[in-house]
Amino acid sequence: MSLKPQLRRLLPALRQAASRHHLLFAGKTALAAGLAWYLAPLMPGPAASYPYYAPLGVLVSMHPTVVASAKHGLQSLLGLSLGIAMAFAVTTVATPSAFSVAVVVGIGVVIGGLPRLGAASEWVPMAALFVLVLGNSNAPGFSFGYVLQMGMGVAVGILINWVVFPPLHLEGIDPAIAGHQRALSRQLQDMAMAMTESWPPNHEEWAGRSGELSRTATAVRTAVGEAELSAKANPRSRRRARRLPSDLVGLRTVERLTFHVQDITDVLQSVIWEKDAGTVIPDGVLANLSGALEAVAGVINEWRNGEARRLKDRIAEAKEGVATLGVSITEAAAGQASVNAAASVAMSLRRMITVISEAD
Repeated sequence: MSLKPQLRRLLPALRQAASRHHLLFAGKTALAAGLAWYLAPLMPGPAASYPYYAPLGVLVSMHPTVVASAKHGLQSLLGLSLGIAMAFAVTTVATPSAFSVAVVVGIGVVIGGLPRLGAASEWVPMAALFVLVLGNSNAPGFSFGYVLQMGMGVAVGILINWVVFPPLHLEGIDPAIAGHQRALSRQLQDMAMAMTESWPPNHEEWAGRSGELSRTATAVRTAVGEAELSAKANPRSRRRARRLPSDLVGLRTVERLTFHVQDITDVLQSVIWEKDAGTVIPDGVLANLSGALEAVAGVINEWRNGEARRLKDRIAEAKEGVATLGVSITEAAAGQASVNAAASVAMSLRRMITVISEAD
């Protein structure tokens, strides 16, 4: 069996694992774990006997953003506290046994199922089990050391993540929006081509692209969401995240454009393939409809490319194309032809031009 398909799937995963962001994150985690281990013997009382929990605290607190680190770290400490409190209640009446282990794990899972606990839900049964089984006769000392070392590790992890190149995920936004622009523009261009072909058209790929448009739109939402989250509590965001308001506008713009493109796609699918749906486009409208679709595709292509004059020219051309389409629709209506489908597409095209004009 050929290994080429497996290698093609493996290479992107390897590139992601060796990306600059991931390698930096790995280095910061290693630095924080080493620092926590160095500090662990300095903890007071019996806590110094449990140094291995300090690096564990680092691991639970290290996440791709500063806010996520703080959130997961504090939630983990909450889960530890709840689990330890429950284990104390059980150890007052029982010693470690199959029955007591089952009890603390079962109750811990129930408590962990409470809403809004987040990462704490995973630590409630784990902490309770550790205290019950490993605490033995020194449950108070073990619990103190467990919480203190974990807390110190969490604090070190949050501090390192905040101080050492705190992640600011901005570079993924432009490629995501550009990819979605290309997908939207290609969709309009392919539909424009279909309007000039004999029906059913030779090019039908556009009719099944709703899933692709949804995926590229989701990629934009994900990129902007990650950037917005990474900017919170991030000292680097004062200088570098000033572009986020513009990116949020871009996100809203592509979502509105996607809605209109998908609406046009649905209408034209019905016109071409649903013979009994009552949706038709008069022959005298098809050429102007094709031109209007092509012109608006050009506007989408030019948006966010930094050439304000060229975008203005494209918008003017698109407005003229849609106006010409409107005239042909009016003439077809005067001849008693059905123009509902064509009018719907024209309205969507006008709105798309307005959306980009407002976002520019």
